[in-house]
Amino acid sequence: MKILDYITKETILTDLQSTDKKGVIDELAEPVAALTGLDHREIVRVLIERERLGSTGIGGGIAIPHGKINGIESLVLGFGLSRQGVNFEALDNKSTHIFFLLLSDDNCTGLHLRVLARLSKLLREKSFKEKLMQTDSPNAVISVLKEADEDF
Repeated sequence: MKILDYITKETILTDLQSTDKKGVIDELAEPVAALTGLDHREIVRVLIERERLGSTGIGGGIAIPHGKINGIESLVLGFGLSRQGVNFEALDNKSTHIFFLLLSDDNCTGLHLRVLARLSKLLREKSFKEKLMQTDSPNAVISVLKEADEDF
């Protein structure tokens, strides 16, 4: 499974402007809504509802907000990079800079979990995180992801 199969340049934001959790989720949801045709407010609602179960800020400067939503044709990934960092209520209480948004249909549990596991594994690698932090465009993010996918 390759990360590039689920992300497009349109869902990559390399300069998030939001300074809080709700704002980041709202900002990340915009291009995903535009790509999928799903209601932006519904995407935000699903992601915030999932956050209430426990923060998806896994620590180390990373968060993977995710959820399941009816009507989405296939799993979709978004990416966001916050230069200043955001209080995302991460497990280590540190600022979060790297965000991967993951949305899938209610019936895609297996794929949803596999993509979450793949992202988690990649994001444990210091060099991968450092390369993502240095990106300044969707094309640069795609290049980093392509390199990671080739190593898989």
